[in-house]
Amino acid sequence: MHVLFVCTGNICRSPTAERLTTAYAHEAGMELTSSSAGTHGLTGHPMDPTAATVLHQLGGESDGFLARRITPRIAGDADLVLTMTATHRDAVLAIAPRKLRTTFTLLEAVGLAEASGAKSIADIADARAHHSVGTLDIDDPYRRTHDVYEEIGQQIADALPAILRLL
Repeated sequence: MHVLFVCTGNICRSPTAERLTTAYAHEAGMELTSSSAGTHGLTGHPMDPTAATVLHQLGGESDGFLARRITPRIAGDADLVLTMTATHRDAVLAIAPRKLRTTFTLLEAVGLAEASGAKSIADIADARAHHSVGTLDIDDPYRRTHDVYEEIGQQIADALPAILRLL
């Protein structure tokens, strides 16, 4: 199973989700890979320093991370695509429309899983027709206060266990 996380610049939210997923999966003994990309990825840039600090506080590693921009191939190679906002989800689907059943915002996937009692990715795809979830977007912390980075990092960290249970 390969999970792709998508945000805007690929230097804050999506690498946080990618690296925390890797850490949490390893801790749980799961065979899972994760990566990330940005709709306007700052190709070749490391993680934002504040995002990297928060990632370390949450148990992830930023070493070796370099941002990249989403492509149809990157999206196509993922078994599950989780975006930070509905706008990011729409951008992924514009370049990879066949990924509809496996592309969600992170909070949408969690909300659908909770609302439907889903046990798999296919279950949450089916749940879209029957359940509505509230907030879909995770705000961008870029160039904001350290507290905002911590709040966003914690929001991502809190959402990931529900996703790992589906995998």
